[in-house]
Amino acid sequence: MKNGEKVVVTGGAGFIGTNLCHRLLCDGHEVLLYDNLSRKGSEKNLQWLTSTHGLSLQVKIADVRDRAALREALKGADRVYHFAAQVAVTKSLDDPLFDFDVNLRGTVNVLEAIRDQKTPPFLLFTSTNKVYGRLNDLQLVEDRLRYSIADDSFEGIGEKRLLDFHSPYGCSKGGADQYVVDYARTYGIPATVFRMSCIYGPHQFGNEDQGWVAHLLFRAIEGSPVTVYGDGRQVRDLLFIDDLVEAFLLAYSHKDLCAGEAFTIGGGPRRTMSLLELIESIKSLHGATPPVTFAQWRTGDQKYYVSDVSKFQKLTGWEIKTGTSEGVSKLYRWIVESRIKETALNETRERIL
Repeated sequence: MKNGEKVVVTGGAGFIGTNLCHRLLCDGHEVLLYDNLSRKGSEKNLQWLTSTHGLSLQVKIADVRDRAALREALKGADRVYHFAAQVAVTKSLDDPLFDFDVNLRGTVNVLEAIRDQKTPPFLLFTSTNKVYGRLNDLQLVEDRLRYSIADDSFEGIGEKRLLDFHSPYGCSKGGADQYVVDYARTYGIPATVFRMSCIYGPHQFGNEDQGWVAHLLFRAIEGSPVTVYGDGRQVRDLLFIDDLVEAFLLAYSHKDLCAGEAFTIGGGPRRTMSLLELIESIKSLHGATPPVTFAQWRTGDQKYYVSDVSKFQKLTGWEIKTGTSEGVSKLYRWIVESRIKETALNETRERIL
């Protein structure tokens, strides 16, 4: 171990957690991955991390609702990245109590485990753009493939925007967001919140509710149909995972400046894409697009969300290096290569059996 730091990553086998754990381990940190492995692809991600890093990675299979397990895992940590969450608006509508327990109560459990320590570790909590609500006041222009903002001076949604929770998911993540900020101010915990837009990259196993870039790419490669909710013109700013990991590390190295602050984090105004634009770009990558059907807008859907990332950039010097075309191409290649490796592995197993 190069620097003697202990880092705990809750939800560490998820898409974002896997990429951060990999970077931290490569940098020589002691990493404890804390995950209940309930998410699709988490077991594959954990298998990749352990095969890549071996015994350097510590693993605790547990839930953030388990206060005793969480307290033990966080004991002596220098920093904590809290990613474990229920991530789907639709699931929150079906089971709001589960959503509350995981997202809000689970986050308070993390905060209390940190507060119990003599020297509280740094905490970074990943919130969501959903805390800003539907954004119905934005004046939009409808183009063939996307919505655009009528105001040319618009630089994105920033932290001064009033919070406006829609859906149980928005409430649970927004409530947790505010608890983190308050614990930083009330108890002196060096905690920071990232309100994130669309993150994408390798080790992402997306679905209709979350991770739509990966979801559409997977479906196209499989030749499976996709359902687009709304008209497909909805726009998000895209941030490639490597750039997000750099932001995580910068938040820690500037923890005195970032403590008690919430930041909107995404690709910003120069890295935006609509669903229809992504579907068109898939054709150039893959040679074909998945069959598309359209369904009604869902509760809390935002037609347009783009992050104003200037606050975090000015504070830390963060630079976004990956453009959308480059990033989508990298994710596409990772999916194709992963499927080839998985097919070869399955064939080898069948021969052995």
